[in-house]
Amino acid sequence: MKVLHISMECYPAAKFGGLGDVVGALPIYLNQAGVKASVIMPRFGTKWLNQQAYRQVFSGHIQIGHEHVWFAIEEVMNENLGFPLYVANIPGKFDRPGVYGDPGGGWYGDEVERYLCFQQAVLKWVVSMHWKPEILHCHDHHTGLIPFMVQFCPEFQSLRNMPTVFTIHNGEYHGSFSWWNAHLLPMFEARARGMLDWGDAISPLAAALKCSWRFTTVSPGYLEELKYNSNGMEPLINSEFHKSRGIINGIDTQLWDPATDPLVEYPLENGEVDHFKEKNKVKLLDRFRIKPDLPIVTFIGRLVREKGGDLIPDTIRRVVGSGMQVGFIVLGTGEPDIMDAFRDMRNQLSGYCDVALEYNEGLAHQLYAGSDFLFMPSRVEPCGLNQMYACRYGAIPIVRSTGGLKDTIIDIGDQGGRGIRFNNFSVDDAAMAIFRASKVYANKDVLSSLRERITNVDFSWERSAGEYMRLYDELS
Repeated sequence: MKVLHISMECYPAAKFGGLGDVVGALPIYLNQAGVKASVIMPRFGTKWLNQQAYRQVFSGHIQIGHEHVWFAIEEVMNENLGFPLYVANIPGKFDRPGVYGDPGGGWYGDEVERYLCFQQAVLKWVVSMHWKPEILHCHDHHTGLIPFMVQFCPEFQSLRNMPTVFTIHNGEYHGSFSWWNAHLLPMFEARARGMLDWGDAISPLAAALKCSWRFTTVSPGYLEELKYNSNGMEPLINSEFHKSRGIINGIDTQLWDPATDPLVEYPLENGEVDHFKEKNKVKLLDRFRIKPDLPIVTFIGRLVREKGGDLIPDTIRRVVGSGMQVGFIVLGTGEPDIMDAFRDMRNQLSGYCDVALEYNEGLAHQLYAGSDFLFMPSRVEPCGLNQMYACRYGAIPIVRSTGGLKDTIIDIGDQGGRGIRFNNFSVDDAAMAIFRASKVYANKDVLSSLRERITNVDFSWERSAGEYMRLYDELS
């Protein structure tokens, strides 16, 4: 079976969030299981992509309104990825240092044209293939118009019987744009106008839900949540629910292996988790100004409302102000006002709070290894991978009971507990969860036992890849 994954992100080529991790790992495990899975993404101007060698496999032109855009599909000549990776080289559209915006801040303003160029380039390439994929697997709204185009655009009519799978990694973003931009789309059948429309706008997410053969979410819990909380798309989710499936993400256990991770100062040796944590915590304290005798609670990720970034400053102030002896480290970038709050707190709460307001993959690995707890107070968390990485490295997750966090982290009050959960998105509940964490830290026997248990939880991709294979088999 041949499956082509179509995505804006793929680790290590270009990553903004969990989408990149998933698309960079799932094809590896599908190939190991016998599925010929490959990935196509835009050729961004990222450091990794700029360092690669390429072989051109196809070229052509796209018409976007009155603009004719040249593109080339190129194969990345790198045998270490575990799957074939292709890029759409579209000069002027994607040869920029960031994925969705400049790394220094701000979003690119031509996303509609960019995404339409990419999707059409992919389909023109697929039409030209002698040996075509059997399934097109599209990821998030950036590729959401592909299931529509293969059904209703005459140019791609030869692909009409090719099954499409669409995965929602984050249903908060619909990718909607005005009907005034309809002229940017390739010609489509007039009867299909309603397949594009949602809320009097062209909605790539809605089109994907209507037109794909199957759609998936990245956890069963998130699939259920979307039925009643999907940013206005609840009726559509429910009407198309018969073709849905929630499949929990996995993690690349070879990349995220504390015993062999080159980004960790002191690898795990002989399964001695406590010793591993102690040595790497000392290394963290060389970088961050935290009192050495405190448990360290870390946040790693985007500082945005969706991830609960706006809740964290007030929670830290509440915890420290109450006299609780806990240290906090924050790694990430995001909304300017949230980042400003952390800059102020670094000075106001010296010894209790320190930050690195940057994207730093290497430092993230070291934080998992050296931190005692990982804090994930998300408003929305379709799946979440950080809590799985944390478990692997012995950092106990403190999570809000939502989406994939609820699916993967059992509270320590229940049998087989893996972390600490809280229900309400509030400073009171978050601070109480951190108080519980401090009590766990104070009991060294409980702490050691819990660390040992969570490092042995199987979050690998094998099980999840098997579920995707069963889904593909239903369509082939």
